[in-house]
Amino acid sequence: MINVAIIGLDTSHSIEYPRRMQSADCPSDQRVEGLRATTCLRFETPFQNKEGLDARQAQLESWGVRVTTKFEEAVAGCDAIMLEINDGAYHLEYFRKVAALGKGVFLDKPLANSLADGRAILQVMRQNNTRVWSGSSLPLCPEVDGTRARFTEITRAQVFGALGQAPAGDSLVWYGVHTFEMLQRIMGPGARSLRAMETEGSIVAVVDYGGGREGVVETIRGQWLYGGRVHGLIAKELQVVPFVCNATYSYRDILRQIKAFFEGAGAPVDMRATFEGLAMMTAARESIETGKAVKVSLLE
Repeated sequence: MINVAIIGLDTSHSIEYPRRMQSADCPSDQRVEGLRATTCLRFETPFQNKEGLDARQAQLESWGVRVTTKFEEAVAGCDAIMLEINDGAYHLEYFRKVAALGKGVFLDKPLANSLADGRAILQVMRQNNTRVWSGSSLPLCPEVDGTRARFTEITRAQVFGALGQAPAGDSLVWYGVHTFEMLQRIMGPGARSLRAMETEGSIVAVVDYGGGREGVVETIRGQWLYGGRVHGLIAKELQVVPFVCNATYSYRDILRQIKAFFEGAGAPVDMRATFEGLAMMTAARESIETGKAVKVSLLE
């Protein structure tokens, strides 16, 4: 059994992951055996008020999770750590705290709320040789991998997803991460530049990968579906294949990946790719503000 410390309580993920680890009424097809949330560090952020935190604490305690406001108590005796903080402004601060503990770490999306913090997180990771990965659940949905696996060469992709409203920080970084990382999963690394525009209903970005390869990301306000279509070669013929993500098992599926990582498997997403996703979203925001194409910042 892997004992997991949950850092943060301002996100529903702090409930949904422990539910699948140890709730007695969790359906068997949603359950992930071999993990147990033992502690949770509670603190307020703009994403959740005291009343909401109290309700979540009561839920966790009913599953045997000890909730504390002291960091040292939260990480004492744990085997692995899940940083579950909605507000990306706190990610660097708490990653610095856990990086030197010698534990496997899952850093929930987004990587950070700024490129500077994202770079610093990767620097801390390297300095401490921390085993960590960070990402969204949507790029790992079977429909994404199943569709891209059909192609011998992918030339274009269009993806769509939700754009929630962040109580603090940039909503594009906070919620657009799902859709941008879906495009990354399909197209791979190497985004060069992008041009983006914002309307009342959405933010749309066109990403240039060079060599005639392009991707389109559409993040839409007020709808919660994810999907897209992939263009490329299947058996040497040009094909276009649409897909829609079934999010029914998205928490379970990413939790299985987290468990495998904590057991010693490689990360399903490289941290350099996660940084590139943040750089793409940052470039999109700059493009919206300037009306120009913006280069995607490189890590080094």
